Amino acid sequence: MESIVQEAIARADAKKPPQESKKHFSDSDEELRKIIENIKTSIKVIGAGGAGSNTIDRLMEMGVDSGDVIAINTDALHLLRCTAPKKVLIGAKLTRGIGAGNDPVVGEQCAETDVEKIAETLHGADMVFITCGLGGGTGTGSVPVVAEIAMDIQALTVGIVTLPFTVEGKFRAANALKGLKKLKKHSDTVIVIPNDKLLELAPNLPLNVAFKVADELLANAVKGITDMVTKSGLVNLDFADVRAILKNGGTAMIGMGESNRDTSMEARAEESVRRALKSPLLDVDMSGATGALVNITGSPDMTLEEAQQIVRIVSEN
Repeated sequence: MESIVQEAIARADAKKPPQESKKHFSDSDEELRKIIENIKTSIKVIGAGGAGSNTIDRLMEMGVDSGDVIAINTDALHLLRCTAPKKVLIGAKLTRGIGAGNDPVVGEQCAETDVEKIAETLHGADMVFITCGLGGGTGTGSVPVVAEIAMDIQALTVGIVTLPFTVEGKFRAANALKGLKKLKKHSDTVIVIPNDKLLELAPNLPLNVAFKVADELLANAVKGITDMVTKSGLVNLDFADVRAILKNGGTAMIGMGESNRDTSMEARAEESVRRALKSPLLDVDMSGATGALVNITGSPDMTLEEAQQIVRIVSEN
């Protein structure tokens, strides 16, 4: 978690424009490429509203190449500035492209007005991630509509959302809870990140940096799960494995931990998983959990034994 906070601070200080990711292709021959193309999982990542578009920008900086990345917004200017390869302006006839005015009802109406446009965007998806910052107008109002369309085409539908900081006010908090309830109704799994929990990690962050940390968390959550499906590792998961955990999964939480120890491998493995389990973002009783996805990233000297130790500790908790 510390590295995520530091990354957000560095980005806030640098103020560099986001760069589009570079696509990397393997040296496989043409026949193998065609086979892989036919069997690979189609993943679509939707960022809705202002916060969702910011998350998309961060994903593009990180170099996400394992899915189609799409920004949806009612604000034409914000959408123009977004680095997403595909952009969808919704509700132009209702709002004239100037946004939903922090009204989720307007956001929902805009999405319903352009249901066909959204459905066309999601066509062919096996898995759909929908990310936004709940509490505003466009994201809060549109994501349940997007999720319902995704479920209708039988795509595995995963929402990854933040709840607003207390400082954002009771109005946004109430909107967020209403939007979350609707999103859960039309999603397989919804991963919830309460922004206030970020204050426990770094209480003295400037507000603009705190929002960037939230973007960083959303982006890392999306990339972590998509990489599980599309990237090779010591232990590979396929789409069926991920689907088994996330299908009808309900509400999910996320915990992140890391270790920079130069001591024994057992020590760094245990430290990283203990930090993840004690993460403020995972402030729930895990005894009732029906499943868990464990994503482990390490240096080249990381061993399978370390990975097994991490999974064992998670299972025991």
